[in-house]
Amino acid sequence: MSYLEHSIKTAPSGARKILYLNWPLVLLLCTVAGVGFLMLYSVAGGNLSIWAEPQMKRFALGLAVMLIVAMVPIWFWRNMSLLAYLISLALLIAVALVGVEGKGAQRWIDLGFMRLQPSELVKITLVMLLAAYYDWLPMSRVSRPIWVLIPVGLILTPVALVLRQPDLGTSILLLAAGGVVMFVAGVHWAYFATVILAVVALVFAVFESRGTDWQLLENYQYRRIDTFLNPDNDPLGAGYHITQSKIALGSGGWTGRGFMQGTQSRLNFLPEKHTDFIFVTLAEEFGFIGGISILGLYTLILVFCVSAAFSNKDRYSSLLILGVAMTFFLFFAVNMAMVMGLMPVVGVPLPLVSYGGSAMLVLMVGFGLVQSAHIHKPR
Repeated sequence: MSYLEHSIKTAPSGARKILYLNWPLVLLLCTVAGVGFLMLYSVAGGNLSIWAEPQMKRFALGLAVMLIVAMVPIWFWRNMSLLAYLISLALLIAVALVGVEGKGAQRWIDLGFMRLQPSELVKITLVMLLAAYYDWLPMSRVSRPIWVLIPVGLILTPVALVLRQPDLGTSILLLAAGGVVMFVAGVHWAYFATVILAVVALVFAVFESRGTDWQLLENYQYRRIDTFLNPDNDPLGAGYHITQSKIALGSGGWTGRGFMQGTQSRLNFLPEKHTDFIFVTLAEEFGFIGGISILGLYTLILVFCVSAAFSNKDRYSSLLILGVAMTFFLFFAVNMAMVMGLMPVVGVPLPLVSYGGSAMLVLMVGFGLVQSAHIHKPR
């Protein structure tokens, strides 16, 4: 009997599926979202209707979507992986043709009732397809060059489309998440070591080429690098965002200034305080304790996901869960590093906390897949 036949015959009933849900994970997601509602209420100056109320409605919709996805057998999502990936690619192409532009980037499709950001959707569909690919591929072929080039092409295709928008942050997330799925699937470490050495060599060449006849970047791009390395060189211009972010982080101290008492956000010194820089608002109002607490909640979510992956005997389910967990990790790791000045500002939101619809809904779909894999695993 094949695994698919076994899964269909042993699938739990509707009532049992509810009981089989990973309820601690659901509770953690609701807790993190609750922190987001609280912070959005604060940055709006105590106004619920500006950002917090719409975010609550989006999370309620996302929670319903997660439960619907979770109730569908995991083998169905495996069979839909290629179609989902192709649809997301088609939407990325549609963005280039008829997309809506905002803040210098063309990333959205206007559906009337909402703006869809396909680059968020492809984060999950790429993981789905890579997991299905390595579930299909025999282990003896995983590290052979021809079979390594196929997933590399699957990763680079959406990356190229996203870079055209332009959206460097999402491109980095796609590359990293795809690479992690390949690594945990068993691709030989030598491939990754080669890529890392190539990146180091490229960075070295970029710096060495400055001021020469073979300069690799434009002068304005080098100025951006200078600003990242030392934002104090232009505190009122290119370095303004990160300078204000560091001031807010430092002013929070250990326990913070208090709820709705953050001066940087309340006086509008802090840029994008309800989206990319909302972690800074939290750290200013609740201090180091508040910042480490939200990091602890994120860590617990990762622990439950990784535990679910290791306990699942289905290869597709395990790879899928790890891929979703890595995507989630990159979301908050890149955002926190960005607002602390550890990496350039690339426009990555804080998951389930920052204001926004597409990112939240896509993440909830991802956690729905995690729940589906957990509910329908062999017992």
